Amino acid sequence: MRSQLFWAILSLPFFLSAQTATLEVRVHDVSSSDGDILVALYKEEKTFLKFEHVYRTEEAPALEGTTHLIIADLPYGDYALAIFHDENGNDELDTNFIGIPKEPLGFSNARLKTFGPPGFKECLVRFREDTLIEITLE
Repeated sequence: MRSQLFWAILSLPFFLSAQTATLEVRVHDVSSSDGDILVALYKEEKTFLKFEHVYRTEEAPALEGTTHLIIADLPYGDYALAIFHDENGNDELDTNFIGIPKEPLGFSNARLKTFGPPGFKECLVRFREDTLIEITLE
């Protein structure tokens, strides 16, 4: 009995460690090679699109046409992605005086609505293995 308990305790870290995989993001309709493509991953509905609550970010130099980003060692889970083309390289989504984005953006599994961004649940991606997501900028 003691040996079974010993082996169970030793194997516990293996079972508690988070499984990870790679998320590849292909961003289409990149209008120029100016600036960077920035990706923000969110894990919770209540913090979706709030920059101070981003779970993880990645960026890559913009490539006209299609830009590829690799997010390695991402723990399995549910995520919503928001992406924008930071054309002027200032690390923020530029908006006009009433808050409408002036730089192209996109979302996982959803598109912009007439009066704003899609919700967290509309953008949700269930991530359990190496995955490819294709997003078109608007």
